Amino acid sequence: MKHRIVVLGAGYAGANAAGRLAKRLHPADTEITLVNADPEFVERVRMHQLATGQDLKTRPLTDVFAGTGVRVRTALVTAVDTERKTVALDDGEIAYDTLVYALGSAAADSGVPGVAEHAHHIDGKGSALRLRARLAGLAAGGTVLVVGGGLTGIEAVTEIAEARPDLEVALAARGGLGAWMSDKAQRHLRGTFERLGITLYEDTGITRVGPDGATTAAGQEIPAHVTVWTAGFAVHPIAAATTLDVSTTGQIVVDDTMRSVSHPDVYAVGDAAFATGVDGIPLRMSCASGVPTAYRAADAIVAVLTGGTLPENKIGYTGQCVSLGRRDAVVQWVTPDDRPKDSALTGKTAARLKEIICKAAAWSISHPTLMLPARRRRIVKAEEPVSV
Repeated sequence: MKHRIVVLGAGYAGANAAGRLAKRLHPADTEITLVNADPEFVERVRMHQLATGQDLKTRPLTDVFAGTGVRVRTALVTAVDTERKTVALDDGEIAYDTLVYALGSAAADSGVPGVAEHAHHIDGKGSALRLRARLAGLAAGGTVLVVGGGLTGIEAVTEIAEARPDLEVALAARGGLGAWMSDKAQRHLRGTFERLGITLYEDTGITRVGPDGATTAAGQEIPAHVTVWTAGFAVHPIAAATTLDVSTTGQIVVDDTMRSVSHPDVYAVGDAAFATGVDGIPLRMSCASGVPTAYRAADAIVAVLTGGTLPENKIGYTGQCVSLGRRDAVVQWVTPDDRPKDSALTGKTAARLKEIICKAAAWSISHPTLMLPARRRRIVKAEEPVSV
């Protein structure tokens, strides 16, 4: 009987994990199923572009994984039973021997009243398209408020301001603009905001969102025909509803190999994993964490099933990339533990590098079995996996 590997979620982490497993495990004794609610791979790092009217390349998952041996199943995950080793879907049930949990994250309202009812998000294709329609219907002189001063908020507000110079666009950030970046990067951000005419509300917490704007912690009313909420993300609640050991954030607690510390037949990757990097610092939710954790988990699974060895975990960061419209960007160089260096790349050169990185990430999804030499290995003892 084949060893059944089920991968939940086909974002950057899940899709890369499935492709790497297909490349390294022999199809004679493994069966890999990739479950995703959307039939297409969603290039999440470009949702701000989709929201502002740009069309993105479509990548049907059945085309992406054609000929790889990965079976794509379009379905919504509703529950995971870690004792029975089954996953409940909206169209049935699927059993697994090894589970790769990569359901990722979505926008979180942080308990702020009115966010769910009145704010837009760009955490996925559906929400980005809804914002796209709303912005398209907004007349000249309309007001847009983006809440959240992180990378997502900065990319969203600059993209909107560049695409729609006829609108009044503002950003509300809980702290200072790019306060975690180097002085050079912060100066460039401020210069870009001035060039694009973006109104900036720094050190401003939002306590309520209404149909016509938002209220700050100081009681100030910020008018907005459209409010875009980017102030935080939360993981899917399914993991926390299982017997898996999860963190206070609902992420699955994993060891150095991305393996659940409570259930050795479950691996978590990307935003769904509470994993640590250099010096034991938790990895941040990002594509920069998702892809290497996917590779790490896939290699660990291969090592367990085939009796191979697993190299040392060297997951770390090199930079934080933030686009500022289509022709401007900042690439903040960081240490492996994600602390900013004094150096940063800015302007058109940074924009070109950011685009190369985004295209490379999408290319790795579109060519899931071309990233490794053809060296598929047979399972040596599938019925009783050993520890790495």
